[in-house]
Amino acid sequence: MGPEQTARYLRRHGLAPRKGRSQNHLVDSAVLDDIVALADPAPGRHVLEIGPGLGVLTAALLERRARLTAVEVDLRLAAHLRSRFAAEIADGSLRLVEGDALDIPIEELVEPPYDLVANLPYHITSPVMHHVLGGEPRPERFVVMVQREVAERIAAPPGQMSYLSVFVQYHAAVRVARIVPAAAFEPAPEVESAVLVGQTIARRLSPGAEEQLWRLVQAGFRERRKMLHNVLPRQLPAVGREPFAAALAAVGIASDRRPQTVSVEEWLALAEAVGPLD
Repeated sequence: MGPEQTARYLRRHGLAPRKGRSQNHLVDSAVLDDIVALADPAPGRHVLEIGPGLGVLTAALLERRARLTAVEVDLRLAAHLRSRFAAEIADGSLRLVEGDALDIPIEELVEPPYDLVANLPYHITSPVMHHVLGGEPRPERFVVMVQREVAERIAAPPGQMSYLSVFVQYHAAVRVARIVPAAAFEPAPEVESAVLVGQTIARRLSPGAEEQLWRLVQAGFRERRKMLHNVLPRQLPAVGREPFAAALAAVGIASDRRPQTVSVEEWLALAEAVGPLD
């Protein structure tokens, strides 16, 4: 359906979009085709969709015979999906979960191996990425539509890094596959979107070492415009200024660099050189 048809459909079914839940429904078939082509699920592949909305992407994934788990927090939309996909729910090709995906452990939602394919609500993009990548099982691949600014921040190179980009790039090789105009949605958001593709890579640290790494990275980005030799001792005083200076020198990171210039590999090397933070 195009924008006008979708707007009428929403009114007719009492499904007025809720801005607070970032409910912008995809109406551009070319964008939909691109997402499905990028995801390319094999028949029987387990796929997790968060925020299915009206079920536009849901239907396209089911057409590819994916084994789909769709999680919808809006009870109105969940009821609509339950009616629309009654046959697929009955035959087991679709599992519809009513609830907040952030409150449900991933292992309760989908069996590994699986992929995440979703038009993510803008306001939960960062929490979703932490939820699906931080624990286990992680998706082997993800194809997600998010706000363009967030997609570009996640895929940013050193010099433009943020805590979110370090976190996601630690877990996956990522790229922005395409830009999506606001007109591709009904209602049209105020910003452009982008399709972000990621291929998950093997974990490089133990859970305890990962926790230390994220404490270090978070400390750096609390004052992202400050030099590392100043911000790290200030945010993590238990380590001390001299050990940080020695660790930076040992891994070849100039002490006057700022957090946004540091690559994932450099953060990993620095975390190893610094050691325990307590």
